Amino acid sequence: MIDRRNFLRTLSALGISLPVMGRGSMKPNPAARKNNPVILCSRGADWGGKVLKPGWDILAKKGSLLDAVEKSANVTELDPKDTSVGYGGLPNERGVVQLDASIMYGPTHNCGSVAALEGIKTPCSVARLVMERTDHIHIVGKGAQEFAIAHGFKVENLLTEESRKLWLQWKENLSDDDDWFPPKDGNYQMERTSGTINVLALDTNGDMAGITTTSGLSWKIPGRIGDSPIIGAGLYVDNEVGAVGATGRGEELLRSCGSFYGVEQMRVGKSPQEACEAVCQRIIDINGGKDKVDFDDKMVALNKDGEVGCASILGSKGNEPEVAYWSKNGFKVLKGTYLIKS
Repeated sequence: MIDRRNFLRTLSALGISLPVMGRGSMKPNPAARKNNPVILCSRGADWGGKVLKPGWDILAKKGSLLDAVEKSANVTELDPKDTSVGYGGLPNERGVVQLDASIMYGPTHNCGSVAALEGIKTPCSVARLVMERTDHIHIVGKGAQEFAIAHGFKVENLLTEESRKLWLQWKENLSDDDDWFPPKDGNYQMERTSGTINVLALDTNGDMAGITTTSGLSWKIPGRIGDSPIIGAGLYVDNEVGAVGATGRGEELLRSCGSFYGVEQMRVGKSPQEACEAVCQRIIDINGGKDKVDFDDKMVALNKDGEVGCASILGSKGNEPEVAYWSKNGFKVLKGTYLIKS
C-alpha cells in the first residue's frame, strides 16, 4: 500500500495540490452577492406568497437552507386544495395517490428522492431523509413507505373527497362501452392534470438547494414515475452555476434531461431566462418542431447571482408562465415567456 504522507510529499514536490475535502473546509461560494438570499417557486401570485413565506422567514434569519426549501414545499404538499401535489393530489387509474419528490443540495451535490410513495403527505421530507440518512438516492414504492414509517411518518389516506370525485368522473367518462355511467345531467370534459411545484433557493453564503414534488400525472398507470424524482430531469442544482426545476409532461423532461440541460446552459453564460427558453426549444426540436407538440413543459431557474427565469412551451398573452420569488426586495412575480402560442 502507498504511504499517504509520502504520496502527498511527492505531489507537493511536483507542484501538484489536491482539493481539500469536507464540508467544514469549503471556501465561501463566490455567489454571495447583494441579491441574496432568494427563494422561488413555480407558481404565480395565488400560491407564491403562502408557499414562499415559511422558507423566506428561515433564510432571512440565516437559517438552514434545506429547512427553507423543505418547509416551503410542504405548504402545497399539506394543502388539500392543490390537486397536483401531496395530500389531495389526483390519483392513478386505480384511485390510489402515488407521490414523487426529489431534493438536491448544491454544496455537496448530494440528493435524494422517493417515487410511487403511498400514504405519506410530505414526500419531499422523506426524500430529504433519503439524502441525509442513507447512501442511496432513489427509494420507491413499498420500500419508500417503509422507510418513511421507520422515521416516524404516519400513513394516511391521501385521497380527499374532491380528488375522489374527480377520479370517479374520469372513470365514468372513460369509455362509452364500459359499465360506468356518468350522471345524466353531468358534462365532464376533463383535462389531464400534470401539475408539480419546484422550490429553489440561494442563501446568504451563496449556497443553493432545490426541491421538486408532485402527485404526478393524473390517472397514470400505477407505478408510473415522471421527471420529478429524477435528478437531472425534474431538478438539478449546481452550487457554482445555479438551479433549475421543471413541471409539465414528465416523459419529455426525462428524455431531454431538462433540468440538467438548463443548468449547463447557464454554465456557458446564458441567463436563467435564456436557459429556460433553451430547454423548451430543445424539447420542441426533439419532437420534430412546433407543429408536432401537443403538450406543455415549464422551466424555472435561479442562478448564483440571484437572477430568476421562467419559460414554457405553450402559452398566450395573459396566460404566460409565472415564477414567484422572495428576496430582500420583497415578494414578486415574474411573467415568463412561451415558445408556442396555445
